[in-house]
Parts: sequence; structure tokens; C-alpha cells
Amino acid sequence: MASILMVVSAADSLTMRDGSEHPTGYWAEELVVSHQTLRSAGHTVHIATPGGTKPTVDEVSLAAESAGGQDRADSFRRYLAEIDAELSAPRELADVDPSGYDAIVLPGGHGPMTDLYQDADLGRILTAANSAGRIIAPFCHGPAGLLSATDNAGTFAFAGRRLTVFTNEEELSGGTGPNTPWFVEDALKDKGAVVENAAAWSSHVVRDGNLISGQNPQSSEDVAKEVLKALAE
Repeated sequence: MASILMVVSAADSLTMRDGSEHPTGYWAEELVVSHQTLRSAGHTVHIATPGGTKPTVDEVSLAAESAGGQDRADSFRRYLAEIDAELSAPRELADVDPSGYDAIVLPGGHGPMTDLYQDADLGRILTAANSAGRIIAPFCHGPAGLLSATDNAGTFAFAGRRLTVFTNEEELSGGTGPNTPWFVEDALKDKGAVVENAAAWSSHVVRDGNLISGQNPQSSEDVAKEVLKALAE
């Protein structure tokens, strides 16, 4: 069975374009569905955050209207309670040896736009994992974390790679709207990534070798399934 590192943002707010603070964290569906799918397949999943800080769930993601109904929202709460011990004592990114993992998974929520996109330890981990051909699977806002893999010369480890990400359209229509401080899709394009998106709010997964990415929360399960397929190859 494989060892999987799930990198989760430790941020609990995002500074908006107008300077206000927007409460955020990780998106429940993304962490729960991917973690549950990977663990149910028999793989070991270790959660890691910047500083080893317990990650904060975005409370909006636990509302019935965001989760796809009250039953689903309740199931997310139950699963998060089940793995609370893991969430409360995550590994510290600074201490992670990427050679010990077969895959790195990055769920989203707006948190990565505060910390993961510029986290030097994550950049080290992703660069080493990518060089070794290990699976890297960010989805929704998780691809913001890929931006950390930029060296001092400005070289982006994933330039020229095909991927997908939460789109500008989705951000404006159902994310943080016009007050969004920056758009992950634009930032990745500016760094040289080849962004391939599908219709807003539809499950969409792009695989380019060891890089597996998903567009939005709806893609969570399909990303995890693609990771399972890649691990079996």
C-alpha cells in the first residue's frame, strides 16, 4: 500500500482586495472526499500543514447549500470528527521528507491563497517529488500551492505542464467574487502552466504524467480515483 501526504492550508483568513479579512480555511468536501477515498482503498494518508498547525475548516463548506444538502453536510462533519486526532496533530511541512511518500495531494479552500502559494517548505517538497516522478495531485484552489515551487531565479517547476484549477469564472460567480485579491488561474498561467478548464462547476480532471489536477470541489472524488489509478500503474 502507498503512503500519501495530504498538504492542507493552516490559514484561517484571506486578505481581500479591499483589505478586509475573509474567514476561510480548507473546503470540507475536498478534504473529506479525497481522504476517505484514498484511505478506504487501503493507503496510508498523513496530513501536513505549515508549522504543524491544526487546519481550520471553512464553515461555509459545512452549510447544507454548499455541501449538496444537509445529509451530506452532516456526513462531512462526522468524518472530520472521526479524523480529528489526525487533524489536531498534523506533520510539519518543514520536517517532511518527500522521498517517504508515493503521492502528494493538495485539497483547496481559499486557505492556500494565504499560505501554501508561497511556502518554501512546500516548494522544496513539490520540486523534489516532481523530479522523482512522484504523483502530485492538487485540486480546486490547491493548485495555488504549486506556485511555491519557484526557485530563486524565478523558474517554475510546473511551467509548460497541463493542469486545471478553480476558474476565474467560478471565483467570480460562486467564490469570493470581484473582491478576490488574486486569481489562481491567472497566476498559474503567468508562471507558464497550460491551464485546461471545463464548464463551471463540472467535475474535470487533467492528468499530465505525474501531475493530476482537478478544477473544483465537484472534482474531489474523480481526482482521488485518478490518484488511485496512477498508484496502481
